[in-house]
Amino acid sequence: MSNQEPTQKMVPPGLQETPAVKAGRAFTFRALLAGATGSLIIAVGVPYGTYVVRGSYMDLDYSTPAAIFLLLILSLGVNTLLRRLSPPGRSWALSPPELIVAYIMMAVACTLPVMGFTAQVLPTITAPFYFANSGNRWEEIIQPHLPAWLAPRDPVVVREFFEGMRRAGDVPWGAWVVPIAGWLAFLLPFHFACLCMMVLLRRQWCNRERLAYPLTHLPIEMVAGGGPGAKPLFRNPLLWIGFAIPFVLGSMKALHQYFPTFPTPTLEASIPMFRNLMRLSLRGSFPMIGFFYLVNLDTTFSLWFFNLLAFCIRGVMAIMAVEYKESLGPYGTPSPIFAHLGMGAMFVLVFSGLWYARPHLREVWRTITGRPGGADDSGEVLSYRMAFIGMCAGVLCMAAWLWMVGMPLPVIPILLLAAFVLFIGLTRVVVESGLAEAVASTTAMGFSVSSLGTAAFGPKGLVALGLCYVWAGDLRTLMMTSTANGLRMGELARPSRRPLVGAIFLAILIGLFGSLAMTLFLAYKKGGGLNLNNWFFVNGPQSPWRYVADRMNNPTGVSGSGWLLEGLGAGIMLFLTIMRQRHVWWPFHPIGFAVGTTWIMDQIWLSAFICWALKLAIVRFGGLRAFRTARPIFLGLILGQFTCNGMWLIIDSFTGMKGNQIFWI
Repeated sequence: MSNQEPTQKMVPPGLQETPAVKAGRAFTFRALLAGATGSLIIAVGVPYGTYVVRGSYMDLDYSTPAAIFLLLILSLGVNTLLRRLSPPGRSWALSPPELIVAYIMMAVACTLPVMGFTAQVLPTITAPFYFANSGNRWEEIIQPHLPAWLAPRDPVVVREFFEGMRRAGDVPWGAWVVPIAGWLAFLLPFHFACLCMMVLLRRQWCNRERLAYPLTHLPIEMVAGGGPGAKPLFRNPLLWIGFAIPFVLGSMKALHQYFPTFPTPTLEASIPMFRNLMRLSLRGSFPMIGFFYLVNLDTTFSLWFFNLLAFCIRGVMAIMAVEYKESLGPYGTPSPIFAHLGMGAMFVLVFSGLWYARPHLREVWRTITGRPGGADDSGEVLSYRMAFIGMCAGVLCMAAWLWMVGMPLPVIPILLLAAFVLFIGLTRVVVESGLAEAVASTTAMGFSVSSLGTAAFGPKGLVALGLCYVWAGDLRTLMMTSTANGLRMGELARPSRRPLVGAIFLAILIGLFGSLAMTLFLAYKKGGGLNLNNWFFVNGPQSPWRYVADRMNNPTGVSGSGWLLEGLGAGIMLFLTIMRQRHVWWPFHPIGFAVGTTWIMDQIWLSAFICWALKLAIVRFGGLRAFRTARPIFLGLILGQFTCNGMWLIIDSFTGMKGNQIFWI
């Protein structure tokens, strides 16, 4: 559990200066075409798989399974075919840098089709009209405060979105032009601001702190051919041993759907505890085991330790009937106590990181202002000056948009501060801990209402707050995190990385318009609320408006206890941070406290424990050599599950099988 272990100073083999990585230019027409094609496949294929086939999710979290699956097809399928078709002495195959660019584009596109935006925005802005009734009174208290340019108002357009078209005809595209344009006016500046922030922090995280970026290891090794003295990944039999475990088990589950007598493995269970008031989840996640192997032992240990500690505290509180009642809205940790503690911890995680980054930020500021002693930004995708201006302009555009939709001006800075603390904090968690399923303990909206009271918002501001759940609500995937990983992988792009910005925004546009068109088409042709995904079209879009209506009907003041709990969480987090910085022997990583109490960790703690125990044994008894030798097995666990999910989605699409969801996480 020491901070000093083999992984701390290891460079992923794919990031080493291998001849395979050096060869070729990155930003070629072929690379952009491959990335754009993959982005389009993700934009239209993922909604179809989620809503119609209802198979395993391929874009639900930060691990971007669809992008990994398509990269496998590009690397082993398309590239192999191109090599065989190439004339003697020449290769038409995509080079490693070209494949890296294509993957970055596909990973960015993965954040948009479902959880990241499209499945949030379309149902959420129409839900106040379709689900309004005399009982909830949404027609009286919500609809009058919704800007006309952000949601379609035609009753037929709204009804058919949820129930399907009752007549032959075309999708009413025209009714959606203005609302989509209105949302793009917010979304594009938002994504650009996120990109700019990651540009400003990239060198600090990559070069100074040397964060692990575990989600980049597999795609880099898939295209780079392994490090010096190491076998290429696809020729290493250990990869295929790890690959076979989730692939075989997942295929058994899939075949059970077709043939009920076929045996199927049980990969999840739960144990009743604390007088049957709590249940301890026992669920294995092969990708999470793989990602956790690539980070420090103290990080993985802290994730499962703090989760079990919080579970025991909740259990004791349940036995003693101790309750703290405060509604922080949908999403986040069910317990408001741990929601507040986690939010305080997240503030410290972000601002302590900025505090330790002071030398880097001073150099960046000198570069921005043109003073001597500044940092060299020639290797960044944007100059530091452009990144700073872009960040400020993007945030100002977001603030102006929020004001236009009804958010009171004094509230906007608090909301945006909380939102970006969560965005940066979750991104830091993912790139340092490998927790590809990371979620926050609460939302910026719940924090703002708790901190300021409902009177600070007013009815119109509360409705505007409901709209914010589109981009800051159920945070299971973020553009900021994909761009952070993309910038790390972009270090392999030569001779210049500047074209990467254009490639990223090309993927964003393809992902947005492709997924919007596909989702609208499926909703109107099949009925979103009747025949597609029940969460995304029925339960999910109502959650924000139920919270808004509840706050309108039951106003609340400033939560003093919430502030105290956030202060306590910040104090504990600060103590953990200082101890880890000053003492090598300190076993607890602060990230474990920041996210270990979230609901998703209740599902993942066992995977963290298994990986921690395995890696501890490997490192202790076999040392660095054994750690490196076993590494392909754990990469295979990731690749095997994502390949199994993607393959069976394709098979189910042709056979007509519905609901064959093999793996959830």
